[in-house]
Amino acid sequence: MFQATRRRLAVWYTAVTAVLLLLFASGVYLYVRSTLVERIDDTLNHVVEIVERSLVIEPVNSGTETLRINIEASFRNNAETVEDDHIDLEWFSPTGELLWSTLTTPLNIPIHGSRTGETVHINKQEGWGESPVLLRQVTQRVEVGRQVLGYLRVSHPWFEVTKPSRQLIFDLALGTGLMVLSVGASGWFLSGKAMEPVGDSYQRLKQFTADASHELRNPITLIQTNVQVALTDLELAEGEVTAASHYRQQLKLVERLTQRLGRLVNDLLFLARQDSGISKDNFSPCPLDALLIEVVEEQQLLAAEKQITLSLHLVDAQNSDISPELLDNWFTLAGNWDQLVRLFTNLIGNALKYTPASGRVNVELARLEGIHRVSGLRYSSAQLQVKVSDTGIGIPSEALPRLFDRFYRVDPARTHITENTACDISTGSGLGLAIAQAIVEHHQGQIQVESSLGKGTTFIVTFPVSLES
Repeated sequence: MFQATRRRLAVWYTAVTAVLLLLFASGVYLYVRSTLVERIDDTLNHVVEIVERSLVIEPVNSGTETLRINIEASFRNNAETVEDDHIDLEWFSPTGELLWSTLTTPLNIPIHGSRTGETVHINKQEGWGESPVLLRQVTQRVEVGRQVLGYLRVSHPWFEVTKPSRQLIFDLALGTGLMVLSVGASGWFLSGKAMEPVGDSYQRLKQFTADASHELRNPITLIQTNVQVALTDLELAEGEVTAASHYRQQLKLVERLTQRLGRLVNDLLFLARQDSGISKDNFSPCPLDALLIEVVEEQQLLAAEKQITLSLHLVDAQNSDISPELLDNWFTLAGNWDQLVRLFTNLIGNALKYTPASGRVNVELARLEGIHRVSGLRYSSAQLQVKVSDTGIGIPSEALPRLFDRFYRVDPARTHITENTACDISTGSGLGLAIAQAIVEHHQGQIQVESSLGKGTTFIVTFPVSLES
């Protein structure tokens, strides 16, 4: 599918470029050809003017007003002058009779008075061979007063136009062909580059669909199984007290599975909204210190059950010159309270989950003051940084690049939920860190992870205090 689309894009690039190049080459050819024709016409008209000025006009008889051209005196030097330029002269009487010519073979073409130039064809004429010959001609009528003395026709071979025109056509065709080939190769390369993100998105969509189908299939299958078991047990043991108890146990398991399925669907919906950009920005001033205190208090019960020390450390301002108003809002940023609670609940919950008993999980909040210059002026850009560190099992280095991928787990083996294992029901779907990253990016922040296998992991989240528009 992608290769066919890539081919179509490359063909379209090449076709559009070929049409544009063809139009450009045609314009260049017509312009150069018309320039050559104008040049020849200018040359012919210039020769006509020179010859006209050199004509020797004399009376036919003494005492009469009738004039004639002295052909011998007029054209004696002109023949040698025009030979070097491949220009031929012909002189005709007022009645159209050829009187003098530089051509060895008469053209046998009737006179057409034209100062703008015309192209004539000579086909199989004696003395001109079997192949047709093209000439560019200008004919000038010479007259004194109302008396026509004759006609002067100047001819120039057309190959002065056709020869450079053919060479120009060859050069333009060669250049256009090479350009089309180059554009075709470039179009194939660029279309491949353009299709890469589409292909990556398609692969991620396929992976997402496969993982989502897998995650949804397990709880749905278990729901169906437990409902069928409960109904079967109820039919086999109708009227017994134990049947009601067993039926209640099965329905509770179905309820927990349904809750897990609902959380998974909500997570997918949240990520879909973030990806599509339809999530509304409902930001307000959020005191991050109060938010972390609340989240840590909520997680203290789980930490106590696992015998893990969970602590929160707030790094106070070091500068004593800070105004009281700024101190009151030292850890306040613009954000969405519910999303930030979800973010740090995920991070602290993961830290507790992968930290063994007697371990430690530490949450640290600090304000970072930065100075940058714009056009010589100094501006301060404050950031809030939260570190969630644990002394847990750590994460392999090869797993870090994909840690925030959706449905990705460090252990690729899927955990199967059974009715006898309560902890399996709470097994994560692999969307927690992907949601955490989406929330951080939605707040124009950054999230990083540092981990050493067997020593622990640290998540570093940095938020700007004020968001950029």
